[in-house]
Amino acid sequence: MDKEAKKSKSGAVMVIGGGIAGIQSSLDLADSGFKVYLVEDSPAIGGVMAQLDKTFPTNDCAMCVISPKLVECGRHLNIDLMTGTELRSVEGDAGNFKVTLYQRPRFVDLDKCTGCGECETVCPVSSPSAFDERLVERKAIYKLYAQASPNAFSIDKMETAPCQLACPSGIHVQGYIALAREGKYQEAYDLIRQNNPFPSICGRVCHHPCETDCRRGDHDDPLAIASIKRYIADYVQGHPAEDRNDDHESETREEKIAVVGAGPAGLTCAYFLAKMGYRVTVFERDEKPGGMMRTGIPGYRLSRESLDWEIEQIVREGVELKTSEPIESVEDIDKLKAD
Repeated sequence: MDKEAKKSKSGAVMVIGGGIAGIQSSLDLADSGFKVYLVEDSPAIGGVMAQLDKTFPTNDCAMCVISPKLVECGRHLNIDLMTGTELRSVEGDAGNFKVTLYQRPRFVDLDKCTGCGECETVCPVSSPSAFDERLVERKAIYKLYAQASPNAFSIDKMETAPCQLACPSGIHVQGYIALAREGKYQEAYDLIRQNNPFPSICGRVCHHPCETDCRRGDHDDPLAIASIKRYIADYVQGHPAEDRNDDHESETREEKIAVVGAGPAGLTCAYFLAKMGYRVTVFERDEKPGGMMRTGIPGYRLSRESLDWEIEQIVREGVELKTSEPIESVEDIDKLKAD
């Protein structure tokens, strides 16, 4: 090959579609010295051929034919795989194109995932498998097929559910219900507390707008979301051996923060500050904490046992609670600042 021919092989090539044709084209171009970007919409390359058992007309094993090409394509230094990527627009002239792509988040670090599949075994969410023509179900975290390239899992996240949008706290409703369905009540309780430190209380007194917007209601009846939340909290309360809050560890900050009032707002503020590592002290003028949860809600709606237990979970996060300590004057605030 003369020097002029070598100089003409410059720039990069984009191949749209990671089926067998796209894979072979990418390999041929890469072996010829071009930088190749292989764009594929799904989480792995392989296309339709990866779904087949035999190929026509030779009746060869489809996976036996394509597997070596998958490995070679994934390891080739001149090929960049861009999976989960859509082509949005192409501008320019031949040899000088500007391409706009949209790459969906995989939610799994390709550099860390080993493809072991342990995540799939514990995932509580299932959905129909498009790769298997929706004949079987797969988990929300999945690998497209066993020999997939890249050899890593991907999380399929849908749009935010109406129940979560309707929740004032933005709790991941479908997430904790899926965990409860699998019997993982502690994990479900922890998921609720990421947004709301009072699962047991809200499971009893919340007006549950999530149930109003539950799409199951379009079919028959909405799910009893508030009752499920209450059951999760009661289960965790009745099984203290499974409670892992004592293992909570966070980076400790030097700043000290005082929260005035141990009502729902003050305790919530203290809870999230403690989760961030701050040293928090809550001052309450009454003998017992809880604010309107204790004085405004009758006992037949909210048992004092459940209220005290849930407040104790917040205290165990590292919150210091001082009752019968009113903060009512400028002098009291100045004393706090001095401490």
